[in-house]
Amino acid sequence: MPTLRPALLHTLFLVLLLTTGQLKSNAQNESPIGRWDLTVDLGNKKVPSWLEIKLSGIKTLVGYFVAEGGSARPISKVNFSNGKVSFSIPPQWENSDKDMVFEAELKGDQLVGAITSSMGQQQTLVGQRAPLLKRAAPVVWGNPIKLFNGLNLDGWHASKASNQWIAENGVMKSPQSGANIISDQKFNDFKLHIEFRYPSGSNSGVYLRGRYEIQVEDNRGQEPSSTFFGGIYGFITPNEMAAKAPGEWQTYDVTFVGRRVSVVANGKTIISDQIIPGITGGALDSKEGEPGPIMLQGDHGPIEYRNIIITPAKGN
Repeated sequence: MPTLRPALLHTLFLVLLLTTGQLKSNAQNESPIGRWDLTVDLGNKKVPSWLEIKLSGIKTLVGYFVAEGGSARPISKVNFSNGKVSFSIPPQWENSDKDMVFEAELKGDQLVGAITSSMGQQQTLVGQRAPLLKRAAPVVWGNPIKLFNGLNLDGWHASKASNQWIAENGVMKSPQSGANIISDQKFNDFKLHIEFRYPSGSNSGVYLRGRYEIQVEDNRGQEPSSTFFGGIYGFITPNEMAAKAPGEWQTYDVTFVGRRVSVVANGKTIISDQIIPGITGGALDSKEGEPGPIMLQGDHGPIEYRNIIITPAKGN
């Protein structure tokens, strides 16, 4: 048997290393693990959705799912075999006893498939891997912008044809449930100051980039929750309940850079530099890599806002 020369052995060793590395890379690319920005086709419209798949232990996949509305729901087991992803979860706000069923195929950096809703509706979906939104350099802040002029609704538009919002005495009001209201301008990273007031039992929300809701709700005296006052809806629980009594003016001061958010409510830091994993229910879209507007929720009860001032980061 001939002896291999050292140079040939070295070449074969390099080829083996490269091949092994490529196999590992391909295996990683073929894994569904990660966060996914989804677009779901309901037939008459397309709506945003979101999915996270994680490894639990040695081989079990679990996750979280956000539908068009509601909060993030846990997935006890995600099935993955031959490039196909599937899972089922019980209904949240749907009046049904049936599970929602998710079935999709992994095609490179896309998920393509369908959802059978708890109400039995068939909905097609396409998913893209969600961006990390990491910032390479420290933020340099620009000049503050008054998003609401206090006189009229210039610079804002309603989410529906019917608009119940009015401007009166420096206050943007939604006297009853109806449309949400959306700023015409869009932003990436920013600092936001906003003041609000609600009557007893009411509910609203401030959507950052139109995708991530900070809950505004009458929860004074209750234990903090990700779905209560000051929470990033369904994702981040404030470290204390800072809500005042109904009828009092209250404030949020928000710093939002990439996915990292800090919230000061009524002078108290309730969320400090936390990562928002994905879009929350009610988001305008799932295009997380793009700038987005400020959206104020007006479909859950009466609400008033004033002194809406945003300071965008320079260069974005």
